[in-house]
Amino acid sequence: MSNELRLAVVSAGTSDPSTTRMLADRLVAATNKFAQATGTTLRVDVIETRELNSELADAMTSQFFGPKLEHAVEVLREADGLVAVSPVYKAAPSASFTALFQVLDQDLLIGKPVLLAATAGTPRHSLVVDNGMRASFAYLRALVTPTGVFATTEDWSSPELADRIERAAYELWLLMRSGFARSVREDTWHSYQHQFGSDGGNEFAVDFESDLMKLATGGTLPPEKSHR
Repeated sequence: MSNELRLAVVSAGTSDPSTTRMLADRLVAATNKFAQATGTTLRVDVIETRELNSELADAMTSQFFGPKLEHAVEVLREADGLVAVSPVYKAAPSASFTALFQVLDQDLLIGKPVLLAATAGTPRHSLVVDNGMRASFAYLRALVTPTGVFATTEDWSSPELADRIERAAYELWLLMRSGFARSVREDTWHSYQHQFGSDGGNEFAVDFESDLMKLATGGTLPPEKSHR
């Protein structure tokens, strides 16, 4: 295992500072503690979705990715794990959080360890992590930790929240250090069903020497194959 692993953080907080970013920072700190215990450096890259709002709107309507959004995609592609945290409004993640993961190539997060978390002003939203966010990441074929984290205003000083953060971070760390995502990409990538153009065109190799490609590029088949 490499002595450096990369952790991407998606924070969909709408203010600076925000409770969403505060929760993300606590989750990162807990994960980093486990990394340091094994002599591993955790390189952290943070994506604030509020900084991508205009580019996300363009991507949703025209599929054009601006430079900030392109950088965010690259961060997610290269990450060994992901912490994704969103505020909750009307029992759903924020619009910018949802938009980011809707415009991504559907292959980008295959096998990627993901820790999901959310913040809200009331416990009525507590099922959003498992009922809403988890389903979306299952569709993207990410590897979501068994423990999700949800925090309301009154939870911040509770030992129960601290315990849940520790448990979720440890699960994320175990998945990251296993190298599962990179092994999937290197060893079994072609066994997945992909759409043409997904994952930046890396979803499958094209055999330009095949009979079909020779015909498509104006070539001809050998006589023994031309009348089959």
